[in-house]
Amino acid sequence: MNPSRKKPPNQWKAGQSGNPKGRPPGVSAITKMRESLSVDVPEILAGLVTAAKGGDMQAARLILERVLPPLKGIEQAVSLQLPDGGSLTDKADAMLCAAANGLLAPGQAAQLIAALGTVAKITEIDQFEARLTKLEDMQHGKP
Repeated sequence: MNPSRKKPPNQWKAGQSGNPKGRPPGVSAITKMRESLSVDVPEILAGLVTAAKGGDMQAARLILERVLPPLKGIEQAVSLQLPDGGSLTDKADAMLCAAANGLLAPGQAAQLIAALGTVAKITEIDQFEARLTKLEDMQHGKP
């Protein structure tokens, strides 16, 4: 250790805070700003509404974005019949056919195929682990 890089004697231990009680609630700059503005909020909102009614498109947009946020699309759940005992490739083909026939949205098909890819990786790891265990057992004289 470099002697010029010694820790000062009053340094805290790892994980120990120099201020264990922390900042008391309600004393941050943002909290103080909110409290000071809270008195004026009704007047500010009234002015914003008046400006929007007067044709100020930025004021109108600001109000609408806060009151009516954009809707997010929600995909409907669908029931999909996959081949029993088929390969992962057969199942992916079935998903692509379902998307092509309009039974699945393209995004849903892509997510399901990606999930199949994850299942394939997990299956591959499981099979590799089983083969490795079998080889290790054979090396140690276990049948």
